[in-house]
Formats: sequence, structure tokens, C-alpha cells
Amino acid sequence: MNLLTAVEKIRSMEIRGASRIAKFAVETIKEYALRLEGNFDEEMRRVANLLLNSRPTAVSLYNAINYVMRYKGESVEEKRESLIRRADEFLEWIETAQKRIAEIGEKRIRDGSTLLTHCNSSTAIAVIKKAHEVGKEIRVFATESRPRLQGHITAKQLKEAGIEVTLIVDSAVRYFMNEIDCVIVGADTITANGALINKIGTSQIALCAKEARVPFIVAAETYKFSPRTLGGELVVIEERSAEEVLSREMLELGIKARNPAFDVTPRNYIDAIITEIGVIPPEMAYIIIKERLGYDRISEEELKISEID
Repeated sequence: MNLLTAVEKIRSMEIRGASRIAKFAVETIKEYALRLEGNFDEEMRRVANLLLNSRPTAVSLYNAINYVMRYKGESVEEKRESLIRRADEFLEWIETAQKRIAEIGEKRIRDGSTLLTHCNSSTAIAVIKKAHEVGKEIRVFATESRPRLQGHITAKQLKEAGIEVTLIVDSAVRYFMNEIDCVIVGADTITANGALINKIGTSQIALCAKEARVPFIVAAETYKFSPRTLGGELVVIEERSAEEVLSREMLELGIKARNPAFDVTPRNYIDAIITEIGVIPPEMAYIIIKERLGYDRISEEELKISEID
């Protein structure tokens, strides 16, 4: 696949979801490295920069590219082999982490529960499906997740798995919260202080859950924790085009729209984060970044591949 085409697939949300974005980016880097001739380091850095800037909020993209770009070697072939090996390692991490989270997470779901999920998180869906597979009777409320309606995808995936699912508009969350036993969502980024960055509307759902005393659980692979927040960097909240929420007629009238793709849920609204290494409180985010991802701090070396040339 052409590199710019791959970048546009991520930017346009043809490829969506933190895990899917990370996997697609790693596969793109690997494919490019396999056929690359010439200045290996310079070209791979260019590829990394283009991919990194396609979706600035998804830390899975940053962690995936940083992992692969830590390749070593003297000759071009040694560097290529090292990069491909690291790419395969990260792809295996993606595959095994989600399965492990599903196994751990389903234990937090009681038989007979009514769940609520938001957007289209493959990891949250994996937990819900696993609970169904082990024989628990569950039903799910899925939000539409406007303006891109990712919740429709979630509803179809759950229904195809044989799970009872009801789609609701985003603004109806509080209306139905008293019927919910547990909220489970995915993550685009988890910061060093344990805050969650996820699909716009997540923080409102968490607030409603807190007020109604409903457990709010995040399902997230450890590669979704953000090393860059150790150095004080704020997570960039991506704002998308007004065309996603306004008709052409309204735009031509000069009506403006704000369309943030994500919001921030404070850690005190989160009851637990389910990772592939176990269930943790949000306050343990720093330890995950330090011990699991190997960062005591974020260095200039780790930052420089994300600089725009």
C-alpha cells in the first residue's frame, strides 16, 4: 500500500480504534521497511513522522511506532531485520493482550448484568463477548457515539455474537443509568496521573455513573498508557471537521461547529482499569509507564521521532 494512502486511512478514520490504529501503523512500517532501499534511517524516520501526525491523541500509535523504531544494527540489513522483529513482537503484544484482558475482565461482570458501553472499543467488546461465552446472561446498552456513529458498529458486533443489545442516543445515558450494573469502555490514552482520554462523551457517562453509584471500568492494554505525560505534556485533543456535524446548507449560512473527538475523564470517576497484567486502580498508571513500558522519564531521544520535519 502507498504510504500516503495508509496515512490518510488513519486520518480519515477509515481505520479507527486505538488497537486497530496501532496494528495498522506497525504493519505499514513493516511493509515499507521490507521494500526500502537507500537511506534506511532517514526514510524510516519520515515514515514514523507521517504516521504519528495522522492521529495525535491515540497514544497507542505513539507507543507502537516508538517500540518499532528502537531497532538496532550496523548495516541496512541488520537494521531491517531488527525493525521487522520488533514489529512482529508488537503485533503479538496486541493480539495476546486483548485476549488476556477479556479473560480477566469477564470476572468483573456478574451473571444477569446489564452493561453500558460507548463508541467501538474492540477491547471492551472482547470483555463483554468473553462474559457471554462463559455462559453469563447479559444485556448491553450501546450509545450511538455521534457524530461518526461508531456505536452502530458495536451494536452489530454484539448482536452477531448472540448478545442482547439496545442502541441509545448519547444524551439518553442518564435516563437509563439506573438500569445499568456496570459501565465498560475502552481507552485511547491513559495519562501518568490515571486520567482517561477516550471518545467524546465518555466523561459525561463516567459522571452519570459516579452519581448513580454504578461501577465505571476501563479496558486498556498497557501500550495505551502515555509516557509523554510524565514530562508534563498535555494530551492533544483532536478536533475534527465541522462537516461531520453540520449540513452543507448550515455551513453555507456561516454557522460554526466545534467537534472534539475525545474528552478527559478524571481518575476519581474510574473504579478500575483492566489491563493484560491485571486489574489496577488508575493511580497505578505511573507504575505501568515506568515498569511495564520502561520509562523513568520521557527523553529527547524518545520525543524526537514525533517532531514534524
